[in-house]
Formats: sequence, structure tokens, C-alpha cells
Amino acid sequence: MYERILVPLDGSKLAEQVFPSVVELARAFSSEVVLVGVCEPEESEYGQACRLYINNEAKQLRNSMEGSSANVRAVALAGKAAEQIIDYAEKNDVSLIIMASHGRSGIMPWTLGSVANKVLQRIDIPILLIRAKTPRLEAGAQGLFNRILVPLDGSDAGEAILPYARQLTEKLKSGVILLQVVAPGQHVHTIGGLDYVRFTEDHLKLTRADAKQYLEKAGRKLTGTEGIIRLEVKIGDAAQEIIKLADETNTSLIAMSTHGHSGIRQWIFGSVTHKILQAANTPILLAKAPG
Repeated sequence: MYERILVPLDGSKLAEQVFPSVVELARAFSSEVVLVGVCEPEESEYGQACRLYINNEAKQLRNSMEGSSANVRAVALAGKAAEQIIDYAEKNDVSLIIMASHGRSGIMPWTLGSVANKVLQRIDIPILLIRAKTPRLEAGAQGLFNRILVPLDGSDAGEAILPYARQLTEKLKSGVILLQVVAPGQHVHTIGGLDYVRFTEDHLKLTRADAKQYLEKAGRKLTGTEGIIRLEVKIGDAAQEIIKLADETNTSLIAMSTHGHSGIRQWIFGSVTHKILQAANTPILLAKAPG
């Protein structure tokens, strides 16, 4: 699932914040890493600077992965950034895209943050989004992905992320937290319009028990891995609870499906994912559910 990793760069230092994550995954999975810059046309002086930049970054990345079986290539493309990145990824068997979720425009005339949003909306390939920060994050003794938070909504679509999480735990021995967020109430149509009615404590108790049972079943798909699996059931707004738990547990990665019909807990991954992308401080691995 991580055989060929595509890394778009716009020439900015913020975009380069992804390199520690790229190195850790490429080393673990013996991946081929493709650094991509979308440059100006051949006759432009900026196009030459772009190609020099991509080649130089590829050389430095090779040096940082010396001794591993991972390899690095540099590719310079011309055209609209999002379209070129998507086209290249789909035609070249890319298995993962890693890019900064925010960033200022560098030497290339496009900004990685806005391009990331377009790529995420239009492509079916899993994407790892790293929130650009300064200074650059470096791997500690336990690695960059030592604790993974996996939110599930009870649907098959939501569980599409589990195979990707499993491979990370197998290679990196990451600990896993499976999370189910239970809504405290629901909207109902009344004579006065649409009202929000809170569930009773007895109802929430039963719902919590169902959620715990569901997480135990989902967790069995990760059995046999060395990572520690922890189950959490929270009551509240799904996006807020996911972000809160990620911060409280010092989670190093949130892994979740980007789309999914409402499952047994009445929240939809599409809208929840959007909120998390805007507010979370944690890198996010996103995989689209089949279909």
C-alpha cells in the first residue's frame, strides 16, 4: 500500500516539512519516492529554477535514506499544479501522496495548501496531509507514527482505513486507538419545526455498550500486529471529540476514511473530515472508501 510515494513540492520551506514522514515511511516500506514539481514552461527562467530545485531536493533525500532499499526520483511537470499531480499519480501507480496541508507559495507559481484541497477532492489515492509547522518535526526514539487514532462511525465505508492502519502497525509497531463518537441526541421534526432532543442516560448507556462491542469487533481486524490497541467511546460532536482525544493522547497520526454514509452512530465522515482538516494539529491519513 506504500510502494510508491508521490511528494509534491512548491519550493517553499513549509512544503519540505513532510520530509521526516517521507523518510520514515520509505525506509519502513522500501518505497520508491517521487518528488514532483510543477514548473513553468521550458523557456521560462523559473522553469529552470524549478527543475534545479527538485533535483537538488531529490539528491538530499537520497542522502538521508542512504543504507535503506528505498529510492528517490525527481520529476518536473508543466501545467496546472493540481491537474498535473493528479494525472501523474493516476498514470504511474502511486500508492500514497504525502503533502503539506498548508503552505506559502515557494519558487513555483502555486501554493501547496490550495492544491492539496483540490487533489483531495478529486483523487481516490490515499493522502497523508502534514500540517506545515516551524521548526520541522523530527522523528524521536519511538518514531513519527508511534500512536495512531482511527475514528470509526460503524459503517463499512469508515472501516476502509483499517488495512492502511494495519500495515503501519506491522512495520512501525505503532499503538492504535479505535474511537467511536456517540451523538448525545438527534434532530426531530416537531410542530414548532426542527428541534434537537437529547437522549436519556439509559439510552446513552446502551448506545455506549453497542459502540464498545462494535469497536471490539473492528479491532479484531488488527489482531496479530504488535501495536497496542485501545478502545475509546466518547459522547459529543464527532469532529471536536476526535481532535480533543488526539491532543490529549499525543496522537501522532489520525487515520480515517474521507467518505462514508452515516453509520450506526449517525455521523458522516465527509463533513467530519473537513472540520478536522481545518482544526486538527495532527497529521492526517485519508483513504476513500470503495465506490
